[in-house]
Amino acid sequence: MAQELKQVRDELEKAAKVADDDGLRDDIREHVDAFEDYTVGDQSPDHALMDEHLNGMRQLSDRAENDTKDHLDSALETAEEYRKGLDQA
Repeated sequence: MAQELKQVRDELEKAAKVADDDGLRDDIREHVDAFEDYTVGDQSPDHALMDEHLNGMRQLSDRAENDTKDHLDSALETAEEYRKGLDQA
């Protein structure tokens, strides 16, 4: 499962690099930082936290275009798969 979190982080990083809009890039970076923490730290996101990230990434995807949107959608797909494997409270 940690591999999925790394994939999400990598796709978000790619999205941030190709984003044309500075505000969008900054918002994507917030998620990059969070997923970076998950991949190197001892804490993994729970079901509710993943829901929060998924909602945020969907909103970013709605604002994005072209390659940025493609990378965000790829990150979303992987994050949704990760979330399916989590136990609900």
